[in-house]
Amino acid sequence: MIFSQNMCIDLGTATTLVYVKGRGIVLREPSVVAVDIRSSQRKVVAVGNTAKEMIGRTPGSIVAVRPLKDGVIADFDMTADMLRALMKKALNNSPFNRTKVMICVPTGITEVERRAVHDAAKNAGARYVSLIEVPMAAAIGAGLPITSATGSMIVDIGGGTTEVAVISLGDIVNARSIRCAGDAFDSAIVAYIRKKHNLLIGERTAEDIKLKIGSAYPYEGEGAVTVKGRNLIDGLPKNVEITSQDVRQALTEPINRILDIIRSVLEKTPPELAGDLCDRGIVMTGGSSLLRGFDRLLQAEVGLKVMVAASPQDCAALGGGKCLDKNVLEALEGK
Repeated sequence: MIFSQNMCIDLGTATTLVYVKGRGIVLREPSVVAVDIRSSQRKVVAVGNTAKEMIGRTPGSIVAVRPLKDGVIADFDMTADMLRALMKKALNNSPFNRTKVMICVPTGITEVERRAVHDAAKNAGARYVSLIEVPMAAAIGAGLPITSATGSMIVDIGGGTTEVAVISLGDIVNARSIRCAGDAFDSAIVAYIRKKHNLLIGERTAEDIKLKIGSAYPYEGEGAVTVKGRNLIDGLPKNVEITSQDVRQALTEPINRILDIIRSVLEKTPPELAGDLCDRGIVMTGGSSLLRGFDRLLQAEVGLKVMVAASPQDCAALGGGKCLDKNVLEALEGK
C-alpha cells in the first residue's frame, strides 16, 4: 500500500528538521553525510548524528562532509542521499512515492539554487515539492500576525545564513539575507585561537566553546574553558585557557556583519511599518539566536524591543508545518 504523507523540511546548513503533518517535528539531525570514497558510487555510510560523530575522526577511506554550505547545496548528490535517508527515517521506512514536501530556503538564493533544492528533493523520492522562504516560515512558526496590516520583523540566524525580513499582509515587504551565521561564529573562534595562541582546533571544538562560554554581550557568571589542540609551532598537542571575553572578541566581526544588515532592512522599511516595529519590536529565531546576549546587544544597537521566540530553532519547521496543515500544497496536485 502506498501512503501519501505531507512533510516540511527545514534544510539547514548545520541541522535539518523534519515536520510530518499530524505528528509535528519528528526528526532533528545534523546535516552531515559520511561516504565511503573507495566505492565508485560513493556509498553512503551514515547520515545525521552518526555521521557528525565521524567528522575529523574517520579513516582515509571514509569522508564525513556537510553537503550544504551557507544555506545552499554544495554537493547535489550527497544532499539528495541525505534527504532520502532522513525522509525514510521520518516516515518509519514507509514508502513515500506520493509524499508532498515543503522545503524552507533562504530568501537570497538564486533561481539555480532554488532549482537545485527542488531537484534534490525530487531525486530523494518526493512526488510534489514546494519551497517557502525561511523568514516567512519562521514568522508563522513564531506566531507573528503575518496576515494583518501591521509590520512584523523577523531575524532568523541559522547555521549558514541570517535572514532579516519585515512582513505585512502575508508577504515580505523588505528582506536581506547574508551568508554569515553560526558557522561563521565557529570559524571566527578557530581563527582567533590560531592567531592569538598558535593553536589549531577543529570546528566541533569551536562549537563546544561557543555553546559553553560564547556570548555577544557581557553576562553574569562568565567563565573560561581549557581548549585542547595542536601547537602550530612544534606540532605537539597543547592546552590553553579561553575566556568568555576572548570568545566575544572573536565573534565581533561576524556579529557586526549581522547587525549591519538588520540596520539596512530597518532603514529601507516604509515609515508606517517602521512605526509598527516601534510598538511590536523584533523577533529572533534560528538556533544561533540563542547565543548569550545577542538579543540584548541588538536591542542596544537599534533601540527596539527584541524578543527571542520560544524554541527558536524549531520555528521555520513549525511554520512550514502549519502551512501543510492548512493544505496549501493541495494546489500542487497534478503538477
